[in-house]
Amino acid sequence: MKPFESFLAPHLEDYMTYRIGLGYARHPQRDNLLAFDKYLRKHNVTWNQLQPSFFLKLRGQISKHPNTVNEILLDTRSFFRFLVRKGLMDQNPLKDIPRLPKRHCVPFVFSEIQIQVLIETVRKNIRKKEKFYLLDRGITMAMIMLARCGMRINEPLHLERGHYRKQERTVYIERSKFRKDRLIPMPQGVFDELERYLALRKIWCPRDQNPYLLAGRGQTAIRDQDVRFAFHRAVGQMGLCCDKQVIGNVSFGYPVPHSLRHSFAINTLNRIKARGQCPQNALPVLAAYMGHRKYQYTGAYLKVKDARHRTGLLEFIKSRAVVK
Repeated sequence: MKPFESFLAPHLEDYMTYRIGLGYARHPQRDNLLAFDKYLRKHNVTWNQLQPSFFLKLRGQISKHPNTVNEILLDTRSFFRFLVRKGLMDQNPLKDIPRLPKRHCVPFVFSEIQIQVLIETVRKNIRKKEKFYLLDRGITMAMIMLARCGMRINEPLHLERGHYRKQERTVYIERSKFRKDRLIPMPQGVFDELERYLALRKIWCPRDQNPYLLAGRGQTAIRDQDVRFAFHRAVGQMGLCCDKQVIGNVSFGYPVPHSLRHSFAINTLNRIKARGQCPQNALPVLAAYMGHRKYQYTGAYLKVKDARHRTGLLEFIKSRAVVK
């Protein structure tokens, strides 16, 4: 764990110990405070400089992304409230420092057809050599779970054998983001694919002792960089590579593995709407399935209807920028 190194290091560590004692997670607050700590060291800051004017300058320099700046300011403000309560400062220097205008993010969205082509492309890239074949099959299985179950990239990779319940056709995801556990049913296609993978693994490695559901090299899990490499290779072969674009206060993302999670949510809500049901009513169930802490977070996916809508929105904003 990276230590704090500025003149405020002892107080930052005390604050983190206090937070953890209350039951809060270590991250991402520590990461934001490490960014603040790094800024203090870079500019040789002392106690006397911790004035509102200093934090206005910090706000414009500490990061290029306004959302990141706001997160750092939020956690730093909380840290200084802690110092005020301890009597180390008379008042919080960030009390009246306003947040930057939020940058809205529009994720890359795969259509249902594109997801199917992506999976088939990853499957075609499986290497036939014996030392790679089973690993590549596991990577393909992980990709299918990302696309068809809306998992975060680390979730299928951290599954152990005991987390898979064949009779129930479910997997138990333990201590994921927000320290949430959840038991999710697998779609029939995912279940069938997983059964074929496990049967093949049993034939090829009858004495296999790897504890993970998707086996990596030796006794380890599949590495997330292996999944990312397979993903980006397939996206390139499909001709879908593009750069991140920032227009005004709107950021349009490029394809990353997490885009499959976004796409799963958006396409699921579209299927619900196509059945004549209200997507808004389905949000609590979908939120529980995806492991969101609040179903309002899942509601953010209602802002983008589908892949075509995202492309149209990007072109519209571009045209408005040119007109201006």
